Formats: sequence, structure tokens, C-alpha cells
Amino acid sequence: MSNEPSGQNHDKQSATYVSTGITGLDIVLKGGFLQKGLYLLEGDPGSGKTTVGLQYLLHHYKNGEPVLYIAMTESRRDLEMICDSHGWALEDLELLILGKASLNPIEQSQRSIFDPSETQLGELIQAVVAEIDRVKPSHLVFDGLAELRLLAGSQLTYRRQLISLKLFLVERGVTTLLLDDGTTSSTEISAHQSIVGGTIILESHLPQYGRARRRLYIGKVRCSDFKEGFHDYEITADGLLVYPRLVAPEPLVLAERRMQSSGVANLDLMFSGGLLTGTSSVFIGPSGVGKSTVAMQFVATALKLGFKAAVYTFDEVLATFIGRSEKINFQEPGALQPYIEDGRLILRQIDPAELTPGSFAQGIRDAVDGGVSIIIIDSLNGYINSMPEERYLSTHLHELVSYLNQKNVITIMVVAQHGVLRGTVAHFNVSYLADTVLLFRYFEETGKILRGVTVFKNRTGPHENTMREMVLTDKGIVVGAPLTEIRQLATGALYEDPVTVEPFPYQDMTQ
Repeated sequence: MSNEPSGQNHDKQSATYVSTGITGLDIVLKGGFLQKGLYLLEGDPGSGKTTVGLQYLLHHYKNGEPVLYIAMTESRRDLEMICDSHGWALEDLELLILGKASLNPIEQSQRSIFDPSETQLGELIQAVVAEIDRVKPSHLVFDGLAELRLLAGSQLTYRRQLISLKLFLVERGVTTLLLDDGTTSSTEISAHQSIVGGTIILESHLPQYGRARRRLYIGKVRCSDFKEGFHDYEITADGLLVYPRLVAPEPLVLAERRMQSSGVANLDLMFSGGLLTGTSSVFIGPSGVGKSTVAMQFVATALKLGFKAAVYTFDEVLATFIGRSEKINFQEPGALQPYIEDGRLILRQIDPAELTPGSFAQGIRDAVDGGVSIIIIDSLNGYINSMPEERYLSTHLHELVSYLNQKNVITIMVVAQHGVLRGTVAHFNVSYLADTVLLFRYFEETGKILRGVTVFKNRTGPHENTMREMVLTDKGIVVGAPLTEIRQLATGALYEDPVTVEPFPYQDMTQ
């Protein structure tokens, strides 16, 4: 989005950007703050405004630039506590505290950029101007726009103050961040948002269960481009972490694809060779049928060939997952440990109460940047159920799959059907996203419950349309010859029961 399209190309070439001190926010702003720009950061109390301001100034202080923090609502002790929680040193900053105690007659400066209508307002402005002239900062954070608005008393005075302040700061080449607590009326919002060059809005809410969910969006940035939409963020011990919304890279780069074998000969025959890089697959079937084990078989083969992989598990305890994979896919206890230790395998157990779509997508982005060529999400049921209050997760998932496909990554998404023997489909549909769908089923023969596997869909080439028996052994996965005889699919019902035994609804398994 560009707020001034007619001049975008010229401005983009001549504009100089300064970092916000937050990598993710720089990505969202496509470069950071415009030098000498005036930005408004707005959010409810506790949304992280002060943290952003401190993080921004400390970043530029470390680069040897003069900085100044002006606080009207925070005491020095408050700021020290925030810095201590992140391991920062407040002593590094030039700090001006303008609390109620400082609103006595001030004779620090004989100059004012305003014609104040009240004594307190005039004294405050004189103190601000004097401190800016003394420090001569390149970067300024003004924390207390709400207090300034209250002291102004009227919309006209408030607007004139902001315009004068803007001209004063631009004249001195200061890049400025104004902090506001978001307690303004719609009229007041339009007053200051129309004056500043850019607006960043922080939002925070508590779900019914789990930690607070935080997100931000860019309201506008004059003469510059930015990533539209909501972007998740977190407040951590390292400061504010912003997770830019995942978007497929542009322009599209067509990478050379390769075929990834599973290492199981008959399984590869069903796909006409295996899975292609830059494609997504859905492995779907009832619980315990072997979906995760087969997905991990592709990872095991990739690791043995020297490729990197990442596995994100929502439903299974990590120790159990590792133990089963080592027993079936590697046939060797402790076989995964060397891959985990040297970074060739990223294995994460996701805590549903802590997850946000943005943080999950950022973890995947980091893995891909680290050279990962195959990713497993096990399972999509856990991913969806872990964020029941999040809207538009299907759209987020579509963006995630598109991004991975364009990055030439193999994506395997495991979907568990409801039920034990005769599963029904989940309440969400992802088969349209997948290039390949591998269908797992149980069937009965001579009193035994057996496993069957069928390639239901393969966009990238021909595939078998018959079911093969699959057996999980301590020597690995064994896939048999195509099953040509008609066999009864497992229903959990006795054959004598004419009501419960009926033809299996194939269409329900593939929606």
C-alpha cells in the first residue's frame, strides 16, 4: 500500500530509512522509519508501547547516535523496571521526566515554539524545547501524547501544538515516535493521525484460555510502502518480537525440483517415484493407522541423504514421537539425536496455549531460511484446535502452504479423522490445498484388522488408484502389492448386524 502512489517511485528511491530496532517491524515497514519522519504508536495500556520506544532508542544509542526519551506519564522507576526486565540499561539514555512535580514554574529556557494559553502547558513546552536543543537528538520518543492533549484543553489548541511540534522536529532533523494510550475519541484520533506521517496500532486481547494474543497493523505511512494486514507480536525477555504476516515471495522464482523418495520401494511406486519438492501433501486417516510414521519415513530418508528437515508436533509427546520414529524409521535407538544436535533436524512440540499463527509461521520461516527442505505439521487438527478463537486460519494456512511451495519445500500435513476404525472427516477442508493426498484406512480380513494405503490425488504426475496393504514392523515400513480383491473395510461392527454393516462412504473420506 502506498499513501501517495503518484510519487511512490521517486520517494522510494530518495527515501532514507532508519531501523526501529525491531527486525520484524522493519520488515513490516519495508525498511523501518523514514528519516526525519513523525510516527504515532498507539495502543492500550500494557500493549508494549514503552517497550517499543526504549528498544528503538537503545538500538540507535548503541550505534553512537544521540537519543532522547521524554516521559510524561512514566516515572524513572517505572522505566528502570521495564529496562531491568529486558536486561537493558536506562542509564544509556538521555531522559526527561515531565510528571506532575515538574509542572512548577520552569526557567530553563527563554524560548517557546508555541503561544500557550495556560501556564502549565507553556512551562512544559519550554522544558521540552530546551532539552531538545541541549541534547540535539537524532531520535526522539515522546511518551505522553494523552497528557499533552488534556493540557491543551481544546481540539484547536491541541492540533496547533502538534503541527508546531512537527515543524520544530523536522527543522532539526529528528526522527520522532509519539506514544499514545488509545483513550481518544474518534475526533481526537483524526486530529493527530492526520498530522503524523505514519501510524502503528497495537492491539491486545485475552482468549478464553492461554496467554494474551497481541497483534499490530500499520494505519498509514506517507511516501512509503508497507505490508498491510495484521501482524502478530509478543513481548519477551529480549523485547518486542514482531512476526510479519507470511506472504509468498514476489517475484516468483522457479527453482529446480527434485524427487524425494520415501525409501520404501512400493510406496514410491504409488507416487511414481515419491514426493516432489515445492509441493504439499495431506496424509489423512483414522487414529493409529500410521500417518505420522509414513510422514516421518520421508524425513528419515531426506536426513540420510544430507537434507535438513523440520517437524512440528501438536498432538504427541516428543519423547514418544522420537522413540517410535527411531524404532520404525531408523531401527536404531538414539538415531535421531545426532541430527537434532547438529541442526539438521528441527523437532518442536507445540504448546497450544502459547501458540499464535504469527509465531508459528515465523518459526517455519526461520527453518526455511536455515535450509530446511521438508516440513511436517502433525497434525492440522491440533493446529486448528489450539487456536479456536482465531479467525481466518484457513486463509493463514493457504498463505503458509503457498510460501513453502514457492520456497521449493516439501510440506506434509497430517490430518486425523474422527473415530477409531471408521473415521469421519474433520470440520475443516484442506485437500484443495494439497498437491498429493495419501489416504489411510483399516480393513478386515479373516478376523484381522489390517492397514491399507491409497494415493487419492497427485497433481504432479500419474499415481496408482488401488489400495495396498501396509505393515509397521520393527524393521521398518512394509507396503505390499496392490489389493485386487474386494475386502470389507473395518467398521467395528459384527457382520451379522445388517443395520451397521453397510458400504463404506468413500466420498466422506476425501472431502
